Amino acid sequence: MEKRPFVGVAVIVIKDHKVLLGKRKNSHGSGTWQFPGGHLEFNESIKDCARRELFEETGIKIKNIRFGPYTNDIFKKEKKHYITLFVVADYDSGVLELKEPEKCEKWDWFEWGKLPEPSFLPIKNLMASQKVPFTAL
Repeated sequence: MEKRPFVGVAVIVIKDHKVLLGKRKNSHGSGTWQFPGGHLEFNESIKDCARRELFEETGIKIKNIRFGPYTNDIFKKEKKHYITLFVVADYDSGVLELKEPEKCEKWDWFEWGKLPEPSFLPIKNLMASQKVPFTAL
């Protein structure tokens, strides 16, 4: 069987000049901070995936979804390969909840220049690419 990369969608949610990050657990990248998101499903649009994954994980809704850059993320130790598609969106409604406590330790809002460490590989690769999907929050 030929191995192929997975497609992940990461949602950069902006609210009050801050972005939402969750601390991962029980998966590759456990203990690192990442934007909400997940796997793109067959026949699903990128925007629909962003909306679905964000709501499943946090209970919040977004608006003004726009496409950002992508990263090529090779997790050597875990033998996993992802193409991560970043979308940028504005917070719309809902109360932030920890809806998947088995996958995420907590959610919090951070200023762009003060993101917590350690970062999940896609965030590291995004920052290294210098293709930040907006100039300032």
